[in-house]
Amino acid sequence: MKILVCISNVPDTTSKINFTEGDTKFDTNGVQFVINPNDEFGLTRAMWFKEKQGATVHVATVGGAQTEPTIRKALAIGADEAIRVNAEPKDGFYVAQQLAEVVKNGGYELVIAGRESIDYNGGMVPGILATLLDMNFVNMCIGLEIDGTTATAIREIDGGKEKLSTSLPLVIGGQKGLVEESDLKIPNMRGIMMARKKALNVVEPIDASQPTQDQKFDKPAAKGPVKLVDAGNVGELVELLHNEAKVI
Repeated sequence: MKILVCISNVPDTTSKINFTEGDTKFDTNGVQFVINPNDEFGLTRAMWFKEKQGATVHVATVGGAQTEPTIRKALAIGADEAIRVNAEPKDGFYVAQQLAEVVKNGGYELVIAGRESIDYNGGMVPGILATLLDMNFVNMCIGLEIDGTTATAIREIDGGKEKLSTSLPLVIGGQKGLVEESDLKIPNMRGIMMARKKALNVVEPIDASQPTQDQKFDKPAAKGPVKLVDAGNVGELVELLHNEAKVI
């Protein structure tokens, strides 16, 4: 089985976010970038298929040269090969078109993407990718088993879980639960050294449309001042919650 894991290069969740040029550009100064958490769950599941079923695992990202440390980390975790599409990922449809071309050229049977990236939270790439490729698609995936060409998936639904059966080729939108957090792999020194010898192929983007453009970013409003209420003054607390906070 040949697997492609789609990797997004996203800011670490502890990073302080700022914008420049009139709040139209994301300020990357001082920001540490990491593998998108939803993608990391997918990569770990792909490594399980490699270890247990002998699958070949490639990773792909759409981005400039600054994304290479992140994709090198994926190689250090154990992916066999990496592809970087040399383009700025400004639009989800554009990114899906670039990844679809990678899948077509690579002949992958299983494509694992995160259900969304934690920066833009668009949640559109896996579904568009499956449509462009005419592949089966399971989103919000929290469990996946492969037996030959048959896939058994569990996905999260409102108020519960759904188990379903489908067939390869398949695209999934994975998330937390696809593997346990304790199963996430941290690159060791041997993996880091081996990653330096693995192929990282840079390909130029295909001519594709970008139907949306970011106009401006706004940060959430600052939190208001905190009011402290004496422990014994329950009446005042109830009044503030009812009349001021309006939560009861």
